[in-house]
Amino acid sequence: MKLGSKYYPLFQHLQQCDREEITLLFAEIETLLGCSLPSSAFSKKNWWSNRDSASALQAGAWINASYHIKSVDLAQQSVTFHKFRAQYNIQRKDGEMLWQQDAIKALRKHMGLTQAKFSQEIGVRRQTVSEWENGAYDPDRSTTKFLELIAKQSDFQAPVSEEL
Repeated sequence: MKLGSKYYPLFQHLQQCDREEITLLFAEIETLLGCSLPSSAFSKKNWWSNRDSASALQAGAWINASYHIKSVDLAQQSVTFHKFRAQYNIQRKDGEMLWQQDAIKALRKHMGLTQAKFSQEIGVRRQTVSEWENGAYDPDRSTTKFLELIAKQSDFQAPVSEEL
């Protein structure tokens, strides 16, 4: 979410919120934004969808703040946001993390980076990150060592899902 974006104040508000769930009136959101919501926000529930795309800038505000829409009440003009926690299947062997698709995606999300930004950070093509996250193939040995270093620097603590 870019500073200066119309929906940045909503992102900032949610990011600073330490509650698992928060309900806001549309009027409260408009106050945060300093402008009116579009008419479709008042008449169409799908305006409040959890799609993360360039055409849904508003969704980027809550998704990037780690929230998803739980419910929308158009009659009451309110929306309930729920803290989103992704579940990843991270495997370890002999106590070492296996840098497979879920571990890579969890690290990238922990760092708050898109695939493009993450690829720049580690010096590979964005397509390579996508292929790792989709399980097309795993990173080579030297890259896994680098991922381990980045994980330590970013204080990434992956839960043990499975020990092989």
